[in-house]
Amino acid sequence: MEQLDQQKLVSASPAMRGAAFSVHILTALGAGIALLALLEAVREHWAAMFGWLGAALAVDAIDGPIARRFDVARLQPNWSGDVLDLVVDFVTYVFVPAYAIAASGLLLPLAAPVEGAGIAVSGALYFADRRMKSADNHFRGFPGLWNVAAFYLFLLHPPPAISSFGVMALIALTFAPFHVVHPVRVKRLRWLTLSLVALWAALAVITVANDFNVGMPVIAALCAIAAYMVASDAAIRLLRSL
Repeated sequence: MEQLDQQKLVSASPAMRGAAFSVHILTALGAGIALLALLEAVREHWAAMFGWLGAALAVDAIDGPIARRFDVARLQPNWSGDVLDLVVDFVTYVFVPAYAIAASGLLLPLAAPVEGAGIAVSGALYFADRRMKSADNHFRGFPGLWNVAAFYLFLLHPPPAISSFGVMALIALTFAPFHVVHPVRVKRLRWLTLSLVALWAALAVITVANDFNVGMPVIAALCAIAAYMVASDAAIRLLRSL
């Protein structure tokens, strides 16, 4: 099998290999976008930061299917798309949001640097956990989506004590044995999940475009979708056990 793959690689044209490598460049572009988001965060331009993080999320959503379409793993065997994806995801999903949460004034002053570091450490451990996904493709524990957690903190703007407690709870839940829906890979109710994700994305764009000044219907819809993503698996398991 390995010899056959080598023969196929030799027979691949430079254009095919170049196209495959361009997918790695697309994935790595997420790291550059993360830097732009961080620069906006340092300036306290929070809506602009979330705009760049949204762009990074869009890149993360499309690079996987494109990589499979161009057979990147076979045509560029010296470059690990999986490792590259994890590196970029850590920066965009964990590190930049950790800075935003710690520096935004949303947390108690004494808690902010400690919890910011806790987000970075727990996120790094989660991304290295081989049990990150269950057999049915659910995320195991809070899936390190600190960009989303930060979005809701800015949206709801709870008192610093409540925000600090919530962040601490999410850090602990990173290692808890519960399941969160993967919006693409979980087959059960996929049509509903993808529809809600599309609605969430549209509402999130509206929210960021309006600098988080949106009405209660938008806030309620965003919170309801988040509740579905977090609790639907547990609810279905409970109903089946009755």
